[in-house]
Amino acid sequence: MTGNSMSAPAVPKTATGWWALLPLALAQFICSFAGSNMNVMLNDMSHDLDTTVHGIQISITLFLLVMAALMIPFGKLTDQLGRKVCFVLGLAVYGVGAVVSALSPGIGLLILGNSILEGAGTALLIPPVYILVTMYWTGIADRARAFGIVSAAGGVGAATGPLIGGWICSAISWRAAFLFQALIIVVILILAVRIKDPRPADPDRPYDVVGAILSGFGLIVFVLGILAADNNLWLCLGLMIGGAAVIALFFWWVRRREATGKEPLLSTKLFRNRVSNLGMITQNLQWLLLMGTSMLVASHLQVVRGYDAIQTGVIFSAATVGILGSSLAAGALVKRFAQRSLIITGFLITGAGLILLLIVGAVPGAWPFAPGLLAIGIGVGVMLTPSVNLVQSAFPEEQQGEISGLSRSISNLGSSFGTAIVGTLLVLNVHGPNDQYVLALSPLVAVAIIGTIVAGFLPGRQALTPKPATAAAQP
Repeated sequence: MTGNSMSAPAVPKTATGWWALLPLALAQFICSFAGSNMNVMLNDMSHDLDTTVHGIQISITLFLLVMAALMIPFGKLTDQLGRKVCFVLGLAVYGVGAVVSALSPGIGLLILGNSILEGAGTALLIPPVYILVTMYWTGIADRARAFGIVSAAGGVGAATGPLIGGWICSAISWRAAFLFQALIIVVILILAVRIKDPRPADPDRPYDVVGAILSGFGLIVFVLGILAADNNLWLCLGLMIGGAAVIALFFWWVRRREATGKEPLLSTKLFRNRVSNLGMITQNLQWLLLMGTSMLVASHLQVVRGYDAIQTGVIFSAATVGILGSSLAAGALVKRFAQRSLIITGFLITGAGLILLLIVGAVPGAWPFAPGLLAIGIGVGVMLTPSVNLVQSAFPEEQQGEISGLSRSISNLGSSFGTAIVGTLLVLNVHGPNDQYVLALSPLVAVAIIGTIVAGFLPGRQALTPKPATAAAQP
């Protein structure tokens, strides 16, 4: 900690400490909910806003992309402004975006409210969630339990987005789903009043503006290249190469600042930790699988099979049950099994679920999709918490702002990749609708295999030496 040392007991030993986890978990829930609930409203929203289903899919991908592009710059802001200030400010921006989305008369304002404002708000509020959990809960088991609750909230938000969003859309209107988000934001703001920042803000700390612009711009251009694949392959290739070039320029800029003794947006030291690097790769692949599957199955059931929002959402309850059960068991699982074993197992179960979805692609009805979604929910829930715990625990408190922003950016890039890849493949001209489904699902199966291989390189329990952490002030 900066300044004087703090002798307060660790938060997990107090009832108020665990109670303070509620607004953090709710914040992760609503942000993940926003990333998936529109998947079951494709037909309703496209008709009401006089656009296409692909247009709504693009707005979903842009929401995830804005999050990913701004997560690193905004994660760094937590040092200057403070964790609580960024958390509350992010909630406020998100809430405004939700209201704008609910009132939007066309796709333009929907993109402003949902993709830009909600995306930016999420990028502001999510890094503080993971920083505060890391600072408040210092023991491996307690931290795993806390991350398990937050990860469960995120996973359940992503999995129940189609169910809750579908019910609201069918019973009232898709616009009410955005008002529901605004209502949850108000509740979180009220609960956040009692949160205390474990570290004082440092407004005089230098901020790398050029680095922030380069990192955000590079990521946006790269993912836009993926989205352009269905229209122009040359434009797709050009944008992806251009985005990669800007990202390379960003790293050159970072090294240049470090060489001159200036603080960069992102320290290259963050990439010298093998465990953290592997953990972030697994996070990226996990969210790619979860959001890609959600986009694929929801689109297939609505556009191809003609199911409405609530019918589609009910099928996703299988994934919700799987994620909730396995994520809440994370604390107990980490005590019994190595985190590497849990991540490998998670990818294997997820892969099995994807194969089940592949098998039922031509089977009539919607319920045959439930076993595959259940398996994917269990698999993702098993590995979310250990992946986050490995990354966050690899760095001391003074680097939590940077690593939290980087980690969340990598995860949301996975979500962006998943929706962009699936959305692009779904609109390609092939022989029939089931061919599109199989074409979009095949790369997800490959990703599950890659994730299993990557997780195999993680160290076992005996090789992990957690860094001691200073007890944080009570919230």
